[in-house]
Amino acid sequence: QLQLVESGGGLVQPGGSLRISCAASGFTLGYYAIGWFRQAPGGERGGVSCISSSSDYTFYADSVKGRFTISRDNAKNTAYLQMNRLKPEDTAVYYCVVTRGSNCWVSRDEIQSWGQGSQVIVSS
Repeated sequence: QLQLVESGGGLVQPGGSLRISCAASGFTLGYYAIGWFRQAPGGERGGVSCISSSSDYTFYADSVKGRFTISRDNAKNTAYLQMNRLKPEDTAVYYCVVTRGSNCWVSRDEIQSWGQGSQVIVSS
């Protein structure tokens, strides 16, 4: 049974850093692209970052470029999102997602599984 379990969210001050993890079970993560969406209170859910199965391609939303770094460890079936220089507007629930193939998604139809979400709050 395919499952994504997230960890590492929390409360951080503006300018601080957090790393959220997504551990996959029930399947071999190495065959699939993985990434994160986020949804702020009252907002829509949008793509933040993605990394292809072989790590040869990464995508970042313009709002996080230069501050967030996505990575993966296929041997551990786990992906990570390192978030630096956090801003209050980064406050959201972050959802780990896995695609149906090796490439990052173009549309949400290509996503096969969602994690439970990890709350990130950036506030002083």
